[in-house]
Amino acid sequence: RAPGSVHLQPRSAAQRGGGGRAMGSEAGGPRATAPGQQLRALFYVLPPGESSFRTVEEVPDYVEKSIPFFIAFIGLEFAVSWVQKRKLSGRINDGISSLSLGILSRLPDVLFRSVDLISYIYVWNNYRLFELPWDSPWTWYLTLLGVDFAYYCFHRISHEVNILWAAHQVHHSSEDYNLFTALRQSVLQKYTSWIFNLPMALFIPPSVFAVHLQFNLLYQFWIHTEVITNLGPLEWILNTPSHHRVHHGRNPYCIDKNYGGTFIIWDRIFGTFEAEDAKVVYGLTHPVNSFDPIMLQLRPLAHIWNTFWATPGFCNKLSVIFKGPGWGPGKPRLGLPEEIPVITGKEVPFNPSVPAYLNCYAVVHFAVIMDLYTELLGTVTMLSQETILLRIGFIILSLTSFGLLMENRQDTKSGILEIMRCLVFIGVYKLGYLRSQFSSLCYAYEV
Repeated sequence: RAPGSVHLQPRSAAQRGGGGRAMGSEAGGPRATAPGQQLRALFYVLPPGESSFRTVEEVPDYVEKSIPFFIAFIGLEFAVSWVQKRKLSGRINDGISSLSLGILSRLPDVLFRSVDLISYIYVWNNYRLFELPWDSPWTWYLTLLGVDFAYYCFHRISHEVNILWAAHQVHHSSEDYNLFTALRQSVLQKYTSWIFNLPMALFIPPSVFAVHLQFNLLYQFWIHTEVITNLGPLEWILNTPSHHRVHHGRNPYCIDKNYGGTFIIWDRIFGTFEAEDAKVVYGLTHPVNSFDPIMLQLRPLAHIWNTFWATPGFCNKLSVIFKGPGWGPGKPRLGLPEEIPVITGKEVPFNPSVPAYLNCYAVVHFAVIMDLYTELLGTVTMLSQETILLRIGFIILSLTSFGLLMENRQDTKSGILEIMRCLVFIGVYKLGYLRSQFSSLCYAYEV
């Protein structure tokens, strides 16, 4: 192989599970990270000396290792919100919906390596112009800026191009704003975002890029909260909870503002910055009013499809796809600002009344699915392709059923679907296709 080139190899059990020896070991697996390092990674304050690696295979799976911190911070947010406002920071139905969308977005990674890394490594191996040293702090900081600028460009275009917005809108579909919302991600978005990172592959080693790709994502977790109001001078440089609340607002002054990931400087430079002012009302300008994760992922694409065929003229049809979500014949590229619905402050989030026992049922069964999902992540390299597909199919069926239960529809379809799901569970669990991390719970799960 060429000096410094990277070759994709099948990921070992240690690599898929995030375990492994320290950098420089003969196994060449991911470097182990201490809890303190993982916590600092969540806030992008892990310095170059602790997060520089020679090869992609040595880079830890920081995102997967952050799951316990996600849970801990969500619990902390609930506690602080209760102390501050005497109310919880979220709702059961919206929280389950956000977590379902987060799980759904990660399921393709169980089967395939990240398209971001595959494309990046391919360009690096075949077209790089020169090679910056992987262990240089200057390379580390340059990549920090490069990844965040690429994210700004992609994020802005995702709001201004209808077909990209159809994927990204999933993240904006919650009418709450809390740490659950941070986990509400699109399945489809990752298959377009990779293009914006490729210029860096001409000179920045993949191992450095792989670190910052994760750090940039992790940083954006903690800014999805209302319990942090203002961070003083840091507001001038960093993307903060205050700035990102504006980005998630459907108030007219919030639309298409504050696209930054880690830094807010790009918005200040390119004129897309807006400070938090009037109370922010969260969600889409036209709420979806659903907790079904499949519906939330696919309904915008169906809307584009129907609009495409209903719009006369070939050029207009192309405009439906590639102009803004608010575009229509005779309108500017991004639509007319005056057509954005007026915010009265009396907006009521979609919140169907659900009996307490049904909320308890959904929470318990969702916890079971979380157990099965994390067990799948830990054992995926030891499973057959058929077993993996069966488990993924059952997880998707379960998340869909929970979403419909939370909508409390008057028809009986959601109840029938849930009965079918439970019967499927008993069958595949008895046959050994599903396994819990906790053997002591096997009998309880069957009950």
